[in-house]
Amino acid sequence: LLAGLGKAEGDDLRFSRGQVGFLDALLAAEPESTCDELFRQAREEWRRFEKLSPATEPPGFEGTLRGYQREGLGWLHFLRQFGFGGCLADDMGLGKTVQVLALLVTRQRERESLPPKEAARFPPSLVVAPRSVVFNWKREAERFAPGLRVLDHSGLSRFKEAERFAGFDLVLTTYGTLRRDIVLLQEVGFDYVILDESQAIKNAATASAKAARLLRGRHRLALSGTPIENHLGELWSLLEFLNPGLAGSAAVFSALAGQTGRPDEESRRLLGRALKPLILRRTKAQVAKDLPAKLEQTLYCELENGQRERYDELKEHYRRSLLARVGREGMNKSRMHVLEALLRLRQAACHPGLIDRSLLPEPSAKLEMLLPRLAQVTEEGHKAL
Repeated sequence: LLAGLGKAEGDDLRFSRGQVGFLDALLAAEPESTCDELFRQAREEWRRFEKLSPATEPPGFEGTLRGYQREGLGWLHFLRQFGFGGCLADDMGLGKTVQVLALLVTRQRERESLPPKEAARFPPSLVVAPRSVVFNWKREAERFAPGLRVLDHSGLSRFKEAERFAGFDLVLTTYGTLRRDIVLLQEVGFDYVILDESQAIKNAATASAKAARLLRGRHRLALSGTPIENHLGELWSLLEFLNPGLAGSAAVFSALAGQTGRPDEESRRLLGRALKPLILRRTKAQVAKDLPAKLEQTLYCELENGQRERYDELKEHYRRSLLARVGREGMNKSRMHVLEALLRLRQAACHPGLIDRSLLPEPSAKLEMLLPRLAQVTEEGHKAL
């Protein structure tokens, strides 16, 4: 396994700095092994990661982070300090987006402290997310980080020139746009490259996973409430994006994870020790003391083109017919027709198949947002109504 993680150079094996965790875990059982001074120092830094040091909200961040969120922000600073990519895997609803926005505001403040010429060369950060989540990133940024200059690079009118990104702090795009625009996006050297709902790249052979690995960023992050959905083998694709080469080849990692993706006790211990600083997960039960008695979150989504067109046509139809009816019969006699129109519009906003069964195969923006969240709820052991 050790040989599979490194690159042979004569009689020696060479490893990257990002592999310190794996090497430390593997060499713990080899007390006679020797290493150079550089690795010794890196190993000591790695071992000092025991307790998260909280970080306070930066100036320009509108809001107050909860205790565990401040610890999360401190962990994000730790990753940047040591040059590691990491996965924030908190339960759904614990504010992963907010923690990242606090980090991005910190980076904005650091850029503003640079001389003008250096600040002008400071690149934006990129967030890749499912289409249904982009709108919520925009709303959360407006609420918590209003000073960030945000670009939605996902519509038909999106920029076609890489240099146009320079005027922004944060670029939002979708996995679909990433696949289509990878030739453009890989030209840009981003500050942070962040994958939201990063289970989208769990299969390393998919176009999304391959495109994500082509992106260039000084730092890399992944956000996911369920980084492993089926078996441990899915973790290799995520690690290869976050820290290329860290876990060796897919074959080496598969040998460690076991044929079924369910490793034995020794392999589990090794993986846990090696990856502990790179994956931060808190459940609702673990941070209950920091949570209010009731936490409400409203999720917004934008209707896709086809669904939006049908909704607008239906809205215009009812507007014309109801105005004519109210003009003829008055509001009291038209009340039931108004209620029916509101019902039909609500149905059209949920799924076009509720209006016309022949449209059941058509996509629904709300359904596309709902189903992944229901999957997370059940995987985390919660109930849903």
